[in-house]
Amino acid sequence: MPDSYVISVDVMGGDHGPDVTIPGIDAVLRRHPNMRVLLHGDEARIAPLLKDYPRLSRRGEIRHAEVAVRMDDKPSQALRKGRRVSSMWKALESVRDGKAAVMVSAGNTGALMAMSMFVLKTMPGIKRPALAAQWPTLNGRSIVLDVGASIGADAEQLVDYAIMGEAMARSLFHMDKPSVGLLNVGVEEIKGVEEVREAGRMLRESRLPVRYVGFVEGTDIATGEVDVIVTEGFAGNIALKTAEGTARLVSQYLKARIQESPLAMLGALLARGAFARLKAKLDPSTNNGAVFLGLNGVVVKSHGGATAEGFANAIEIAVDMAKSNLVEKIAADLAAKQHLLEAAGKA
Repeated sequence: MPDSYVISVDVMGGDHGPDVTIPGIDAVLRRHPNMRVLLHGDEARIAPLLKDYPRLSRRGEIRHAEVAVRMDDKPSQALRKGRRVSSMWKALESVRDGKAAVMVSAGNTGALMAMSMFVLKTMPGIKRPALAAQWPTLNGRSIVLDVGASIGADAEQLVDYAIMGEAMARSLFHMDKPSVGLLNVGVEEIKGVEEVREAGRMLRESRLPVRYVGFVEGTDIATGEVDVIVTEGFAGNIALKTAEGTARLVSQYLKARIQESPLAMLGALLARGAFARLKAKLDPSTNNGAVFLGLNGVVVKSHGGATAEGFANAIEIAVDMAKSNLVEKIAADLAAKQHLLEAAGKA
């Protein structure tokens, strides 16, 4: 673990820009005295805000950027307008140039994906990055990937996702051997599309440093049957959005039922501690912060509409990634996979 680390932040990203990102960063600095921050964005907007945050003013450095990528920009538009001049691009360059350990943005996901691939490039052997998100479960938290970085994946890409997700779980959850499962329509080996079945075979028969436990179903995501759940981006994004919608449904349903009668309101008052813990568990802000894996650098994506507290949680994930040498772990595991594949091809 390094004695100090630098986080690069696209301060202008998200629905609210500096009004949310600045207080979010400052909240994290209170808990991490060794952390410093590069603040990429419009200096005219950022500098006045820092007067209210002396801690961030001392440990942050403004890097002026004249362009902010808009949330509704298409990736091609963002690249055309913001290449080399936007806060998002410059924040990524700080990671590429070794000036920061990890980059955080609440900005446009498609633009961030495109710029990340241009600036940081993918790791050797990786065709497309994956977006990995934390998922609240009955057993704590799991990691699910890909949740929307790209659509579709062949068997080898799914194996790569398993390797990268397992390395992230080790870094984030401080586990020696996280369990890994492939999301499928059933647990039997004959079920599912060809790509998933082939990925399962490769993971079972290889000697990769991955504790693969087999296929898991959609119902297993919330129960926490495994630490890492691997799928392609289309299914992963639908699962993520469905879970978020279900959490809102449960919250609104409970609120409506509680208000139906004085007796229900009294019961809710007596159970307010349990309800508070449930709300914290399901609150998207608590689990905010997805990680682009497969790049030559770590990029953390915050939800665009995150509150200051939610953005602070994304920064916390970035801190964990900065401390854990995630890229080096993934690179070592990918090299091991390639060596095994080459050995199998010669056999």
